[in-house]
Amino acid sequence: MLTHFIAAFGVLALLTVVPGPDMAVVTRRALAAGPADALRTVGGTATGLLFWGALTVAGLAAVLAASPDAYLVVKLLGAAYLVFLGVQTLRQSRHSPSARTETVDASRAGSPWRTGFVSNLLNPKIAVFYTGLLPTLAPPHLPAAWAMTLLVLLHTTLTVVWLGGYALLLSKARRVLEGPRTRRAFERTTGVVLIGFGLALVTASGSP
Repeated sequence: MLTHFIAAFGVLALLTVVPGPDMAVVTRRALAAGPADALRTVGGTATGLLFWGALTVAGLAAVLAASPDAYLVVKLLGAAYLVFLGVQTLRQSRHSPSARTETVDASRAGSPWRTGFVSNLLNPKIAVFYTGLLPTLAPPHLPAAWAMTLLVLLHTTLTVVWLGGYALLLSKARRVLEGPRTRRAFERTTGVVLIGFGLALVTASGSP
């Protein structure tokens, strides 16, 4: 059982640190409003993972993963949301806001927790990941529901630690990014990355 757990930890850790939409969304919030909002975004992302985990344990995520039509709808919604965030970030990068207007722009960006939750909720790849890969990592000596719950909690914990640490590290480097040109370039890069993830989600295979 310990061997299975170590193997699962390694696979989940590797998948967690690979850059994806969650990291881009956290970057966007960190630049817009600082570490507090970025950490709230991480909290929303973690809630999204727990939501998908609950659906997986209940067997509902497998229904989505096996339904091309439902998968396509969620995929298109998720892609549209990422593109929306990317375009919004690019529009904001055209301005050089003062500390006061920066706070206003951050509030207009919406709830950071909701941003993290929705971006994760509308990612059908999580459903496929949880119903396809996660069962292969489950310790065979545990009941299936308990094993899946344990792995979901492990993945969520790794995500919180990784993205939370990234958000704090980015906040420490924020002084370097305060220059108008540097910040504008970083924001534009983040916006392009978000749009890129959205387009990649659209162009991915139409079925799980």
